[in-house]
Order: sequence, then structure tokens, then C-alpha cells
Amino acid sequence: MAGQEVCNWWAGLPPAAGAAVMAAGILSVGLQLTGRTGASLAALAIASVLWLLLAADFAIRLAADRGRFRAEADTPAALTAVAATTVLGTRLSQLGLQGLATTLLVLAALIWPGLLWAVMRHWHHRMPGAAFLVCVATQGLAVLSATLAAAYRLDRLDRAALACFCLGALLYLVALRHFDFREVCGGAGDHWVAGGALSITALAGAKLTAAPLWTGAAHTALRTATLVALAVSLGWYAVLLAAEVRSPRTHYDIRRWSTVFPLGMTATACLSAAAPTGVPWLRPLGEVLLWIAVAAWLLTFVAWAAQPRWRRPGTLSRVRAWPTRFR
Repeated sequence: MAGQEVCNWWAGLPPAAGAAVMAAGILSVGLQLTGRTGASLAALAIASVLWLLLAADFAIRLAADRGRFRAEADTPAALTAVAATTVLGTRLSQLGLQGLATTLLVLAALIWPGLLWAVMRHWHHRMPGAAFLVCVATQGLAVLSATLAAAYRLDRLDRAALACFCLGALLYLVALRHFDFREVCGGAGDHWVAGGALSITALAGAKLTAAPLWTGAAHTALRTATLVALAVSLGWYAVLLAAEVRSPRTHYDIRRWSTVFPLGMTATACLSAAAPTGVPWLRPLGEVLLWIAVAAWLLTFVAWAAQPRWRRPGTLSRVRAWPTRFR
């Protein structure tokens, strides 16, 4: 009976579940940057198991349930598949597993164009915060490409990372134009991606700034872009946190994992940007923000586990269907 319940829960997962992989994965990256190797590996284990489950589900739907696959592939949350893959790949590269990280980069790059095109074909005004995943997924490719460029010392990967970085910044502006700002006070959790998208932009910029390929004016431009993106993301952080205090949303929603990810990404961006930008106080700020993100992850996990019937099909169907009103 328990096995059947787990199967029902797994089969009912919406694309937004990919944010849970992103949340655990970026916490693993951040914890490693602060020297908490044990906690980092634990977070990596969680992210890896979830990624494997969701990858299997993705493949099964593609092969056996094309109708549902097409219906979900054009929703912004589908891009968590790309973002989660790149975040996991970045952490594996930190461990020196460059072969696995490269495989994940290739996989993410293969599925990214189709999902991006499918999502943007159905865009309208007043989009939810998940709209910013077009930026997050693209910048995820930039981050992983730049990470592997440093590992392999390949200038071509740095140039590819720069191209993704510029495209991601452009896509952020497009998403901002379509974003429904009422989500700031009423969103179910994914509205935090409005700030998180700039945080991953800053992380990509920090890795490019640290690359020896870029010197002179190019290096200065990348450093400036990194600091501007990080400053605006911290501004978003303050605004969104104030909105949460003013209008508390305490019930569990799967989109709350899309709150945890930006919290962890902002912390990681601060930690990563401190050295290459020459702003050392960003590191202690990043450490403080990292523990806030860890606390948010734990609270979200407890809220999920405390659900009396966490597999409820009604809840999952509502989450799965919500993006259709924006088409």
C-alpha cells in the first residue's frame, strides 16, 4: 500500500518539483564554498536522488504520455529541468567529477532550446515569477560552462558562457516586462525567482570575471555587470522579504522550493563574487544569507513532511494546472 502511495505521489509531480533539486543543489554549492563539506555532501545526495527521480519521470512522460508532456513543456516551470541539471553539474565539478559535469552540461544544452521556445511561445502579460526561469536556465548554462572552462582551461567554454550570460540578461528584461508585480504580495513562492534570476546572473558574472581570458575593458565590464546584478538582487531580496512579513503565506505549496533556491543562490553569488570583484565584505554577507537559506530549506521540508496527505491528487492537480491561466 505504501509503495502504491509513493507511485501515485511520484506520478503526480508537476514540473515545479524541479525547484527542489535546484534548492538542495545550490545549498550544496554554497556549503562547500564555506568549508562545510559534510553538510554539502548531504545536500548533494538529496539533490542527486531527486534529480534521478525527476529525470526518470521526464523520460517516461516523453515516451509514454506525450499529451501530458506537451501540456507541461510549455509552462515556465518546465525550465527547472535545465536549471536543476546545471546546478547539479556545477556541484559535481566542484568535486572534480568533470566527466559527469560535462555530461550534464551537454544534456542541459540539448533540452534548453526546445523548452525555451515552447515556454516563450505561450507568454502573455501578467506572468508569475516562474517566468524568470527563462533567465535562470540560461544563466545556469553560463555558470556550468564557466566552471568547466576553469577546470579544463578551455577558452571556448568561457566564450560560450559569455554568450549565455548576455542572453540570460536580455531574457531577464523580457521576463520583467511580463511579470505580474501583484505576485510580490500574493505569490505562492515562485515570485522569489524575480530576485533569484539576478543572483544567478551575478554568479555567472563572477565566474566570468575570474576567468583569465577577460582582461582590460572586458574584465571591467564583467565586474561592473556582476556587482550591478548582485546589488539589484539584494534589493529584490529586501523587497520580497518585507512583502512576506507584511502578507505571510504560511501554508505549504510546492512552489515554496522556488523561494529556497533564490535564497541559496543569493548567498552563493555573494560568496563567489567577493574575490573576483575585490569586494571582500560580500563573503561574510554570503555566509549569513547561506544560513538563512538553510533554515528556509529545513522549514519547507518540515512543512512538506507535516502534510496529513502529502500525495493529495487535488493539490497536485491545482499546482499542475495553475500556469494555464497565463497562456
